[in-house]
Amino acid sequence: MTATDLPRGPLYAPEPAALADTSAPYDVPPPAVHGCWYPSPDPSGRNVAFVCDRAGVPQLWTGPVDGAQVRLLDGDPHPVTEVSWSPDGRWIAYTSAPGGGELTRVLCVRPDGSGRHLLAGGESGTSARLGCWQHDGSAIAVTVTESAPPGQAHADRHHADAPGPPGTEHAPHWAGRDGRAVLLNPAGGRRWPGTGNARQDSGTEQRTLSAYLVDPEGTAAPVLLFSERGAANQRVCDLSHDGRLALVYRGPRGRREALVVRTTDSSVTCAFPVADGDPWVGGFSPDAGTLWLRSDAGREYAALLAARLDARGQLRTTTVVAERPDCGLELLALGRDGRRAVLAWNRHGVSELELVRLNAARRTGPGDGTPPTAGAARRVDLPHEVVTRIAPTADADAPVVALSGSRRHAGVWWLPHGAPLRTPWSSRDEDAFPPGLTPVRPTPVRPVARDGLALGGWYYRAPGRSPGEAAPCVLHLHGGPEEQERPVLDPLYLELLGRGLDVFAPDVRGSSGHGRGFVDADLGTGRFDAINDVADCAAHVMVRGLADPRRMAVMGRSYGGYLTMAALVWHPGLFRTGVAVCGMSDLNTFFEGTEPWIAQSAAHKYGHPEHDRELLRSLSPMSRVDALRAPVLAVHGEYDTNVPPGESEQFVRAARERGLEAELLLLRDEGHDFRRADNRRLFRRTAGDWLERHLAG
Repeated sequence: MTATDLPRGPLYAPEPAALADTSAPYDVPPPAVHGCWYPSPDPSGRNVAFVCDRAGVPQLWTGPVDGAQVRLLDGDPHPVTEVSWSPDGRWIAYTSAPGGGELTRVLCVRPDGSGRHLLAGGESGTSARLGCWQHDGSAIAVTVTESAPPGQAHADRHHADAPGPPGTEHAPHWAGRDGRAVLLNPAGGRRWPGTGNARQDSGTEQRTLSAYLVDPEGTAAPVLLFSERGAANQRVCDLSHDGRLALVYRGPRGRREALVVRTTDSSVTCAFPVADGDPWVGGFSPDAGTLWLRSDAGREYAALLAARLDARGQLRTTTVVAERPDCGLELLALGRDGRRAVLAWNRHGVSELELVRLNAARRTGPGDGTPPTAGAARRVDLPHEVVTRIAPTADADAPVVALSGSRRHAGVWWLPHGAPLRTPWSSRDEDAFPPGLTPVRPTPVRPVARDGLALGGWYYRAPGRSPGEAAPCVLHLHGGPEEQERPVLDPLYLELLGRGLDVFAPDVRGSSGHGRGFVDADLGTGRFDAINDVADCAAHVMVRGLADPRRMAVMGRSYGGYLTMAALVWHPGLFRTGVAVCGMSDLNTFFEGTEPWIAQSAAHKYGHPEHDRELLRSLSPMSRVDALRAPVLAVHGEYDTNVPPGESEQFVRAARERGLEAELLLLRDEGHDFRRADNRRLFRRTAGDWLERHLAG
């Protein structure tokens, strides 16, 4: 699809809107326990914009890498999720999530806190996502999303349901769907050049994703870069230095693509399969002759790929320039000069960081010229286990990174010449734990499924417990399913460990970090095997004498909440109780209620909501709820449009109708992720009380 396929009227272009100044200096000492993440340095590399929850909700802050004084730039209560400082230093762009929900918006503010205004996502029925800056800082790419029923894709819609969370007044239909299944694969889909993936337009609700270049000053009209109907995902990851080409990340999970798009006519010149996970998958060399990508195309683990492009942006050759045989490239960040890169590899859940020099292809005429290569890697030793974000600075040897670990809260570190220095405004390691709680470093555990597949996970032993004692244990399941259990500090685990409960956090099939085949092992009917993996993981720690078979609980969030409910009804005698957080209890009603773009991605994992209705029914915990024997606690955010709260409500109702103890905790002003400190504390305390009561004795 090109830009000429869609109108350029005001219903598509974002409308900047001025907002009240909510910035403030922050002289009060922060709480000892707080997190800082998603750093973005200014052009000098000496100051950083970042997300911090020291005031109780993730908000936008700035501070120097080597000083303690910080400033709050946006005091609104809406959680901030992403941050990007402009290359010219004049603006900081960021994404916020009103009410913690899925309809996000993009804002801009000056580094001193003045001039805060809405760039995109405030128009009726839209949301917006942050993209990259032009290299001169004159404009930023944003992706604007608009959904509407057929025949109303360009019309204003009026909300007939209850009002949404604060900040969504301009986004009707923030929550709730009309109960119609989403048609994901109509006939007649077009194909992108160079790919085998058909475009997919929804038959019941059209969702258009349009990427624009937006002037933060508001002096120039937005420029449409690329637009696609029926899209599951879209983000502009990079623009060539001359502005001719854009790198667009798109596609549902499991089928991600990177498109090279000519900005003059929005035509796609080539496309590449890329890896799931972090959406910032690559960028152009300074002359746009080479495209660097993080890709797992045709391979088990993601590697660094160099694609040679001709002057028109069309593909010549591809070369793998950095790879590892037993682990994948998880994060890729190109230096500001385009000649260096920082790589983060994921080895069994632990990050390994490297600095490399990139040697781009040189155009020497009609021939192939010099092939692109990557120089010898320089390893950087890290003080904690997991890198969550890499932000290059003006000094190629001094990037800024966000780190998490099993013994600390998320923090931001500066790495001048490979020597990690904690920023003074990040929590100190010794302050990572509230009084009375003891740090626990988990032990890697490698269960084997009943069909022989090797699984993974981490076991947390409650402090003070003797090695040979079989303990009450909570088996905790992550979401995704493609997420991965990492050795990072989880306040929920701290809560449970402090109550004398062990925690086992496994990676069942479908998780990332173990190769592409492991991620795909739960597709279709393979999900029955994933449910059995939960039982096999429980049996593993029981047989090893770690967990007491009479005092075992299962708990999980999102997809992990689904697995929790599934494990309780497929293996009813195994667990004493369960806590399901934002989980799907019926995959058919989930598809009817979720956001259309989530449905499109989920169909690849679970099955098509029309063609595979019987498979979805048979995989749904509600189809076997008569087998439920254990008491269950369900937890949900009231504004969750990813997995609507009705999924928890119907499971709790069915349990009560069968005479079982069942409760629902509905968290106010939260979406699919719980971001507010008071709600997170309430969730941990309620879950801890429930599990301690049911596992005691």
